[in-house]
Amino acid sequence: MEATSREAAPAKSSASGPNAPPALFELCGRAVSAHMGVLESGVWALPGPILQSILPLLNIYYLERIEETALKKGLSTQAIWRRLWDELMKTRPSSLESVTCWRAKFMEAFFSHVLRGTIDVSSDRRLCDQRFSPLLHSSRHVRQLTICNMLQGATELVAEPNRRVLETLASSLHTLKFRHLLFSDVAAQQSLRQLLHQLIHHGAVSQVSLYSWPVPESALFILILTMSAGFWQPGPGGPPCRLCGEASRGRAPSRDEGSLLLGSRRPRRDAAERCAAALMASRRKSEAKQMPRAAPATRVTRRSTQESLTAGGTDLKRELHPPATSHEAPGTKRSPSAPAATSSASSSTSSYKRAPASSAPQPKPLKRFKRAAGKKGARTRQGPGAESEDLYDFVFIVAGEKEDGEEMEIGEVACGALDGSDPSCLGLPALEASQRFRSISTLELFTVPLSTEAALTLCHLLSSWVSLESLTLSYNGLGSNIFRLLDSLRALSGQAGCRLRALHLSDLFSPLPILELTRAIVRALPLLRVLSIRVDHPSQRDNPGVPGNAGPPSHIIGDEEIPENCLEQLEMGFPRGAQPAPLLCSVLKASGSLQQLSLDSATFASPQDFGLVLQTLKEYNLALKRLSFHDMNLADCQSEVLFLLQNLTLQEITFSFCRLFEKRPAQFLPEMVAAMKGNSTLKGLRLPGNRLGNAGLLALADVFSEDSSSSLCQLDISSNCIKPDGLLEFAKRLERWGRGAFGHLRLFQNWLDQDAVTAREAIRRLRATCHVVSDSWDSSQAFADYVSTM
Repeated sequence: MEATSREAAPAKSSASGPNAPPALFELCGRAVSAHMGVLESGVWALPGPILQSILPLLNIYYLERIEETALKKGLSTQAIWRRLWDELMKTRPSSLESVTCWRAKFMEAFFSHVLRGTIDVSSDRRLCDQRFSPLLHSSRHVRQLTICNMLQGATELVAEPNRRVLETLASSLHTLKFRHLLFSDVAAQQSLRQLLHQLIHHGAVSQVSLYSWPVPESALFILILTMSAGFWQPGPGGPPCRLCGEASRGRAPSRDEGSLLLGSRRPRRDAAERCAAALMASRRKSEAKQMPRAAPATRVTRRSTQESLTAGGTDLKRELHPPATSHEAPGTKRSPSAPAATSSASSSTSSYKRAPASSAPQPKPLKRFKRAAGKKGARTRQGPGAESEDLYDFVFIVAGEKEDGEEMEIGEVACGALDGSDPSCLGLPALEASQRFRSISTLELFTVPLSTEAALTLCHLLSSWVSLESLTLSYNGLGSNIFRLLDSLRALSGQAGCRLRALHLSDLFSPLPILELTRAIVRALPLLRVLSIRVDHPSQRDNPGVPGNAGPPSHIIGDEEIPENCLEQLEMGFPRGAQPAPLLCSVLKASGSLQQLSLDSATFASPQDFGLVLQTLKEYNLALKRLSFHDMNLADCQSEVLFLLQNLTLQEITFSFCRLFEKRPAQFLPEMVAAMKGNSTLKGLRLPGNRLGNAGLLALADVFSEDSSSSLCQLDISSNCIKPDGLLEFAKRLERWGRGAFGHLRLFQNWLDQDAVTAREAIRRLRATCHVVSDSWDSSQAFADYVSTM
C-alpha cells in the first residue's frame, strides 16, 4: 500500500495528459532516463523503497529492463504498466478479458502501433529514447500480430534494417491474424510471402486467423493458405533465404512430410501438392513479368479455353473433380495421362453432379474483383505484374463471361486446370522445385466468403494437412462445396499422423440438414474430439415437397450405423423447425466418450422426443459432465427437466432462456428444489433468462438449507427479473442457515437499479457468502429498447 501511494501522486498530478506533467516530475524523469546508462549498474543495488520511487520516472525501455530486478526485491510494476496503458493506449480492455501481465499487454500493443505508424514515439518522454529501437525492444513480448487492410507492416518487417526484429518475432509469435484485408500490389504480396516463410516455416507461428474479408482477392487468399500449409518457393528476383540453406544441410525428411518424400526419380504427389504447385507457380510467373499490359485481355470462350488447355495436356472432356489423396508408394511413376483419382473419388464426382447448387438457398460464388476501372466490357488489369497470358487470370478471371451463348463455370475450369496428373502438363515447373516446411496447427476463417477456386484449393490442401489440429470455418458460404470438404476431411483422416481433433463449422445455409451433416462429419473424422456446428437457416431438404430437391451424395449420407467415435465435446446450433430425435440419438449412441453437450435452439416434435434424447444420454453417455440447453421451449418438458436434475453423473447443467417457469411455477419450483437438494454431484446450475423473479429466487434459497445434501457452488440467475428486496431476502436466508462460501453467483441484467441502496446492501451481505459478479444495468432503458424493436 505504501508503494502504491508513492506512485499515485505523480499519476494524479499528470491528469492533464502525459505531455504536460509537473515541471519537477518532468525534469527528474528526463535526468534519470538520460543518465540511466551510467547509473544502470548502481540502480540494481538500490534498496527496494528507493527503487520503487524511481520506477515511475523511467521510460518504458528501462522500466522493462529493470523488471527482473524489481521482482527479485519483491516489487511489482503492474500498476505502472496499467497507468501507461490508460494514458497512452486510451482503450479499456474487454470485461471478458483477464489481463495477467500489463507489461506484456502494453508492449505487444506498443509494437503494433509503432509498426502501423499510429503512435508517435517522439511525442512522449516515456516512449522516446534514441538508444533503443521500439520495434526490437518490444518484439519479444509479441504473441499475436494482426495485419490489416493493405498488408501494412509486412514490407517493414522483411526490410534488412529490421532483420533482428523479424528473428525475434519468429521465436515469440504464436498467432497471426488478418483483418479487413483489401487488394494489395505485387510488392506487398512478395513481402508477405517472405514474412510468412520466416514466421511459419522457420518460426513458431501455429495459428493463422482471417477475419471479415467480404471480397477476398483469390491470389492473396491462396498465397496465405498455401504458405500456412507449409508450401514454399521463393518469389522471382527475391533474395534467397539463408535459413533454408542452413536447414537444408544435414536435414533428413521427416514422416510428417510424407506427401513430398522423393522416390528414386520423381516425388510422391497428391492432389493438394499439385494444386499448390500450379497456383504458386502461376502466381510467380505473373510476378516475374514486369512488362506493362499492351492491350486489354481478350474474352475467352469455353471452346478457346478447352483448346488451349488441351494443347497443354489437359482434357476438359474428362470428368472434373477434386481427386482423392494419392496412396502410391514413393518412387512409383505415373503417366501424365493416367487418372489421378481413386474409385471412391470417382463416385464422389458423380455425386457432385447429382447435387446441384440450387439444393439450398445460398449466394452465388464470388468472382474475382476487377482491379481496373473502365468500361463494362474491358477486362484490363493495371500494375507491373499484370499480363493477358497470366495463367491465373486465364483460368479464373474469365469465369462468368459468355461467348456464343455458352457460360464457362469457374469451378469447372479450376478443377480441369488443377486436376492434371502432372503440373508440367500446364507448362508449370515440376514439384521438385517446391519445398515443404512446417505448417500451422490451427486455421480459422471468419466471414471470408469462399469462391469455388478458393474452396477447391482449401479442400486440396486439407486432404494432406496432417499437422492441422483445429479448423474453424465460420460463415464462408460453402454451399455445395461442403461435399468436397467432407471428402477432403475423410481423406485427411486416412492419412498417417492425422492430428485434426477440433472442427468448428457454422454457416447461414447448408445443403444438408444439420443432423445429417453432423453424422457425415462424425463418420469422416472418427478421431475428432471437439465438434461445434451451427446452421442458421433450414436447408431445402428439410422440406421434401420442394421440386427438384436432389439428394446428397450416397457416400456422404448413408443409413449404416455410425461407428464409435472419440467425441468429447459436441455443440450444435439448430435452425428453426422440428428436428428428428432418432438422428440425434444415433450420434449420441456412437459418442460414448462425450463429456460436454450443448444444444442451441433445438426443437423437437413432442416432449416424448426430448425425453428420448435424455434417456439416450443416461444410457449411452455415462461420461457426460456438462449439459447445456439454450433458447429452447421447455415449458412443456418439466418432467424431463426433473429427470435431468436427478442425474447423479452431471456436474453442470445450463437452462438458458428455456422458459422453464412459464407454466405451473408454484408446483414446479418445489419439485425442482427437492430434486436439487438430493443431488450431491451437481456443482453448477445456470438459469439465465427464465423469469425466475423474487419468488423463484427465494424458493431456490432452500437448496442451501441445513437439510440439503446439495454441493452446488456456482449459480447463475442473470436476466431473471430479480428486484433488490428479493435479493436482500435471499442473502439473509443464506446467512441464517450459516452456509459457508459456495462459490460464484452471477446477477447480470436484473432489476437491481430500482433501489440502489437495497441492492448494495444485498450484494454486501452476499459477498460474505460467495463471490458475486454483477453489473450496473439500466432496466428501464433496456425495456425501452425492447419495446422499440417490437
